[in-house]
Amino acid sequence: MDFDALLEKCGNYGRYQFVLLLVYGYTNIMSSMHYFAQTIISFTPEHWCNHELLENLTYTEIREIYSQIENPSCTLLDDIVNGTAVASDFGECEDWIFKYENGYESVTTDLKWVCDDAVKGAIGQSFLYLGSVLGTILFGFLADKIGRLPTMMLTTITGAAGDFITSFVTTPHAFAASRFISGLSIDTLFYMSYIMVFEYLDPKKRTFGLNIMMAFFYFFGLVMSPWYAIWVGSWRKYLLIASLPALVVLIYPLFIVESAQWLATKGDYKGAVRCLKRVAKFNKREVEEEHFDQFISHYEEKMASEQKEKEEKDTFMGLFRTPRLRKFTIVLFIKSMITTISYDIISRNMEGFGSSPFLLFSLTSIVYIPAGFTIILLQNRIGRKGLACGSLFVGAILTAITGVLLAILDLKENAAFLACMVGLGRYIAIVSYEAEAQYAAEIVPTSVRGRGMANIHVVGYAFSFLSAYVIYLSNIFKPLPSIVLAVLMLCGAALCLMLPETLNQKLPETLLDGEHFCSDEKWYYFPCIGRKKKDEVEVTKL
Repeated sequence: MDFDALLEKCGNYGRYQFVLLLVYGYTNIMSSMHYFAQTIISFTPEHWCNHELLENLTYTEIREIYSQIENPSCTLLDDIVNGTAVASDFGECEDWIFKYENGYESVTTDLKWVCDDAVKGAIGQSFLYLGSVLGTILFGFLADKIGRLPTMMLTTITGAAGDFITSFVTTPHAFAASRFISGLSIDTLFYMSYIMVFEYLDPKKRTFGLNIMMAFFYFFGLVMSPWYAIWVGSWRKYLLIASLPALVVLIYPLFIVESAQWLATKGDYKGAVRCLKRVAKFNKREVEEEHFDQFISHYEEKMASEQKEKEEKDTFMGLFRTPRLRKFTIVLFIKSMITTISYDIISRNMEGFGSSPFLLFSLTSIVYIPAGFTIILLQNRIGRKGLACGSLFVGAILTAITGVLLAILDLKENAAFLACMVGLGRYIAIVSYEAEAQYAAEIVPTSVRGRGMANIHVVGYAFSFLSAYVIYLSNIFKPLPSIVLAVLMLCGAALCLMLPETLNQKLPETLLDGEHFCSDEKWYYFPCIGRKKKDEVEVTKL
C-alpha cells in the first residue's frame, strides 16, 4: 500500500487538510506583505528641489514654477523670476519638497535617497535578491535534510527578523545588510507551506485548494498592504506590522505534522506512520493497523529494490544524470527565469502611470482572485501544460500591446485606462507564475522535491537581478521592456511543449520514477484535445 492509498484511508480532504489550508492561507498573507515590502517602503512621491522662495506655495504652484526645468527633482534653483524658475549653475540639491501620499513617509523620503542617492535604495533591493538566492538554496537543502515543518518555521522567522531589523536602520550599509537577511526567506516562506499542503491534499483537490487559498489570502495581504502603510504613516512602522505575525509559526507543531511522504522517502517509516495516524485521528478516521504494516512493507520492498539507484541518484544532481529528467529540469529552470522576471517586473512597476502608486498597487491586486479562479477552472480541463503554455502565449501578446499603448498615450489623460492594462498584465503574470509553481512541483520527484523546487525558484530569482536593467531599456525606446518581456514569454510558451502532462498521472516519488514518467507521451499531447490510448499507458485515477 503506497502513500496515496494510505492517505486516502486516513483522510486526504478532511479536517486536518482544512487546518493545513488555513495555515497556508495565513502564510500567504505574511508572504504577500513580505515579498512586496520592498515595493511598499520604496514608493517615491513627486518631489522638487527645495528653495526658500518656494515656502508656503502649493504643489500646483511649485509644479508650474518648475515646468520649464528639465529635471525639477534634482535641479538647484538660483532664483524665481516672474513665476519661472532659474536654475543655478553651481551647487547640488540637498533638500527636497515631497508631495507625500496621505502623509506616508517612505524610506526614500525619510533618508532622502533621491537623485544621485537613489542608487542606495536600488542596492538594498539588489541585496534582497541576493539573499533570496542564497536563502532558497539553504532552506531547500534543509527541507530535504531536516524536514518540511522545521524549515517552514525557520524561514518564516528569518524573513520576519530581516524586516524587523530593517525598521531601525539609518545607513545604506545597514539597510543592505538587513534586506539581505529579509531576502533569505522571500520565496521559501511561501513554497514550504505550499509543499506541505501539496503532499497531504487529495490530488483531485490540489488545484482548487492551493489556488483558491492563494487567490483570497494573498489578495487580502496585497490589497491591504498599501493602506496599512498609509495608516501607520511610515515605512518603519509598516515593516514592524509585516514582521510580528510571523511569531504565530511557533505554535504550528500543535496543529500540523511533518510530511509523511518525505519521511517515507528517507526511510523513516515509523515516523511516517506516526504522522499519518495523527492525521487519521484529526480526521476521525479508523484505520486498521494492518494497513500501516502494508505501507511499511511496500516502501521497504521498494527502497530495497532501488537501493543501488537511490545511492547513486537520489540527490539533486541526480536530476541531471538521466536524459529525460535532465531535459525536464533544464526546461523548468529556464521557464522559472521567464515567469519570475515577468511577474516581478509587472507586479512591482507601479510608478509613472499617471495615478497614485498606492491606489494602483492596491486596486490591481484584485486580479489575484480571478487569476486563482482561472487556474481552478482551467488547470483540470486543459491540463497543466495547456495552462502554462497558453498563459505565457497570451501574456506575450498582451505585454507587447501594452508597451505600444504606453508609448503613444498621454499618461495623465489615460490614467484609468492604463490602470486597467496594468491590472490585466498582472492577471496574466499571476496565472503563468502560479501555474508554473504547481506544474514544477508535480514533475520533480518527491525524494528531491524540496531541493528541486528550491533550486528551480532560486534560478528564477537570480534572473530577477536583471529586472531593473529591463525597465531601464525604456530610456532607449519606451516599448522596449515590453517587447523584451513578450519575446521571453513566447520562448517560455514554446518550452512548455517539452514537458510532460501531469494531469491524472501518478506523480513520481523517486528519480527512477521521474525518468520513466510519461515516457510514451507525445510533445503535442494536451488532455483537452486528445486522449492517450489505454493500451499505451496506464493512467492512475487519483
